[in-house]
Amino acid sequence: MLFSSKIKSNYNPKRLAVKLNAKGEQFVVQGHPWVFSDNIIKVNDNAKSGDLAIIFGKNKNRVVGLGLYDANSPIRIKMLHSSTEKAEINAAFFKHKISKAFSKRQSLLKTNTNSYRLLFGENDGFPGLIADVYASVLVVKIYSEIWLPYIETIIPDLQEISDCKTVVIRLSRSLENSKKHKLENGDVVFGTLKDEVVKFVEHDVNFSANVIKGHKTGYFLDHRANRKQVGELSRGKTVLDVFSYAGGFSVHALSNGAKEVTSLDISKQALEIALENGKLNKFKGKHHTIAGDAFLELKKLIKDKVTFDVVVIDPPSFAKQASEIELAKKKYAQLAELGEKLTAKNGMLVLASCSSRVLAQEFYDINSDVVASIKRNYKILLKTQHDTDHPVGFPEGAYLKTVYYRFID
Repeated sequence: MLFSSKIKSNYNPKRLAVKLNAKGEQFVVQGHPWVFSDNIIKVNDNAKSGDLAIIFGKNKNRVVGLGLYDANSPIRIKMLHSSTEKAEINAAFFKHKISKAFSKRQSLLKTNTNSYRLLFGENDGFPGLIADVYASVLVVKIYSEIWLPYIETIIPDLQEISDCKTVVIRLSRSLENSKKHKLENGDVVFGTLKDEVVKFVEHDVNFSANVIKGHKTGYFLDHRANRKQVGELSRGKTVLDVFSYAGGFSVHALSNGAKEVTSLDISKQALEIALENGKLNKFKGKHHTIAGDAFLELKKLIKDKVTFDVVVIDPPSFAKQASEIELAKKKYAQLAELGEKLTAKNGMLVLASCSSRVLAQEFYDINSDVVASIKRNYKILLKTQHDTDHPVGFPEGAYLKTVYYRFID
C-alpha cells in the first residue's frame, strides 16, 4: 500500500549556524524545547521554516543543540536535540524517537483501550506535531510548516510502529492557509477510510470520533483517566457534565451505572455525538442534554433548585494569551461557585482546566478559596494531571489539572 504523494515536500532544508544570547543558550542547555526570536544573536539571512538550526555555544566549535527553524513564529527554533553529544537528524533519528514514545504508552495499551496519543508534541520531542490513534486509524495533526520537509519520512514510521491501517492528516488553521504544501485538512494519505466517524474503546467504554471534522484530531484523549475515575464514582448517582463536548464524562458515568446524566454544551452537534456515543454502550440510566452557554444554563439550573450528586466542569482553555490570564482566573472562580451550588448534599464537584498559562497550583488555590468560603464541610479526594499518553517534558507542557471535592453535609 502506497503513501499519498501529497506528503512529499519540494523544499530541501538547509543547515543554519545559530548563535544565541546567554539566556537562550541556558534554555537550550537545560533542555527547554523553545528558542524565542529575541534570544537569537546570529542566524543565516536566508533562513526558512524547516531549516535545521545548529546552535553553537560560547565556545564557537561547541554545538549545544539542534532544532527546526520556524520563520512564522516568535518561538523561532523548535528543539529536536539538546546535548553536546553528536546527533544526525535523519530517518533513524525520528524513528528512534517514535519508538521511544510508543514504549511509554505500553501500560495504557495493556488495558481495554485502543485509543491513545502516540506523539505529544514537544513532550515527545516533536514540537508542533501531534499523532493520535483511534483503533486502526492514525490521525497526524501538523501545527507548523517546519515539519513539511520531514513528514514524508516520519509518517510511514508512525504508521508502521502503531500498526494502523489508515493515516489521516489534520492541519492547523495557519497551515490550511499555507501555500507551501499540497495537503488539505482531512486528507487520507494512507489506506482507506469508509466512514469519517471512527469507533474506538476507552477503558471498556465505546466511543466514536470524527477524524475528519472533529475538534483537534477528533476527540480529547487527555482526560481519559479522569473519565474512568468519574465513571466509577457515579454508580447510582445523578451527574451533570458541563462543557461535555462528545460526552466523555457522561458516557463513562452511564456505562458505570449512573441513574441520570445531563450533558451540557453550547454545541447542539456535539450533544448529538454525546447521545450517539452513549448508545454505543449498554446502560439503564437516562441521558439528558442541555444546549446553551454554560454560565447562563448553570444559573438557570440553580434558580430552579436543581442539584446533582456529581458535577463535572471541564471548560475549554480560557487563557490562550497572557493578556487573558486574569479573566480566566475569574471565570474559573465563577464556575467553582456555580458548580458548588449545583452539587447535592454529600455530592462531588470535579473542576478541570486546560489553560497552560494558569498554573496547576494557581488553579487549585482559586477553587479552594471559593470552596472554603462556603459553609460546607469538604475534603479533596484527588488532584490529577495528564494521562500516561500525555507525558510532560517541560513546564509549559503541563496544561491539564483537575481537582475532586467531596462535600460532607
